[in-house]
Amino acid sequence: MDSTSDIPVLFRDEQIIVVNKPVDLPVHKNDFMPHDAPYLTKLIGDLTGKWIYNVHRLDSKTSGVIVLAFSSEAAHNLTLQFERKEVQKTYVAIVQGNPGEGTFSGKVVVKKKSKFKKPAVTHFKTVKTVHTNISYKEKENVDLSLVEIHPETGRWHQLRQHFAKNRFDILGDSHHGDFTLNKIITEKIGVKRLFLHAVKLEFFHPETKEKMSFDAPVPDDFGRVLHFFE
Repeated sequence: MDSTSDIPVLFRDEQIIVVNKPVDLPVHKNDFMPHDAPYLTKLIGDLTGKWIYNVHRLDSKTSGVIVLAFSSEAAHNLTLQFERKEVQKTYVAIVQGNPGEGTFSGKVVVKKKSKFKKPAVTHFKTVKTVHTNISYKEKENVDLSLVEIHPETGRWHQLRQHFAKNRFDILGDSHHGDFTLNKIITEKIGVKRLFLHAVKLEFFHPETKEKMSFDAPVPDDFGRVLHFFE
C-alpha cells in the first residue's frame, strides 16, 4: 500500500481522525516490519501533516473503524474512555460452526509466546449461518456463521483466542484458527484474509464530550464467502 487514498476517512476535526483501516495494515511500526513498510499512523501523518497519537489497537489483519488523536491530551482522554469501558466496540466475523448467542469469559494469553493469562469477556450473537459442502478430517458439511461481537475487554487477539478455544475458529485466522479450513476456502473462493472487521465504534468526543458513532461497511469479501454457499 503506497497511498492514503486507500484509507477511507470517516471523520476529522482538530482533535481526532476516524478511519476505516484496511486489512493487513499495521497500526504502528514494529520490529518485525521492513524499514520502509507502510503503517497506519505514518500514512495518516503524511495525509494530515500532523503528529499522530495512537489510542487503541486493531491487529494488522483486522480491518475497520479506528480513532487516532492529534494531541496527547485528546489521546489521553480517549485512552481513559477505553480503560473505563465507556467505548462501545462492535465487530463482525465469519466463524466455523454456529455459536448461537452468549458470552465467552475464559482467560486469554496477553501476547505471542506468553503463558501469562488475563481475564477477558466477549459477547456474541449469530446473525446468519450457511451450510457448506466442505468436509475434511472428522468434520462433515461444515457450517459457517456471520457473528456480531461486542468485546468488553481488549486483550491481545482476544476475539481470535476466545472463538478458537471454543472451537468456533474465525475464518482466515492463521495464528489460532483452523488452517485446513482456511486453505480450502482460499482455494474455493480465492479470498485470503482474516474475516474479522471492526464495524462500529462509539465514544465521547475528547473536547466537546458529544457522543459519536462511526460505522465501517462490512467488506465485500464477507459476502463473497457467505453467498458462495447459499
